Amino acid sequence: MLIDSLIEYRKKKGHDITVVFDGWKTGETNESHSIVGRIRVIYSRLGEKADSVIKRIISSERREWIVVTSDRDITSHAWASGSIPISTGDFLKAIERRYPSDFNEEYDDDDNKCIDPQRKGNPRKLSKKEKAIKRTLSKL
Repeated sequence: MLIDSLIEYRKKKGHDITVVFDGWKTGETNESHSIVGRIRVIYSRLGEKADSVIKRIISSERREWIVVTSDRDITSHAWASGSIPISTGDFLKAIERRYPSDFNEEYDDDDNKCIDPQRKGNPRKLSKKEKAIKRTLSKL
């Protein structure tokens, strides 16, 4: 269902999309790559988590990736690699605003919320990271 939704999204927006699934417990001995509806689908190999594959991709292919994840470790790695991480909740909200009929499932992002640390400076001014996220969400 995820892949089908992303195929429809890709048809409308034309973005290159890569989805990485975890195969570390039940995967094959080698990493599996396939193309489904022009979506690049990767299954990590047995013993390797999808997180490792995602980090390897955004580190080796030096470009500004939009990484949709709610994993803090991947988020940190994405920022360090010059990519922009978007939470899954923010991604789904952005998609639902533009394509409400394609993405109409419930998603509760309460578990992924975190408390912002005390910041210095003007509280009405967005940080560089917040500006990058806002700019990226407007492209989705």
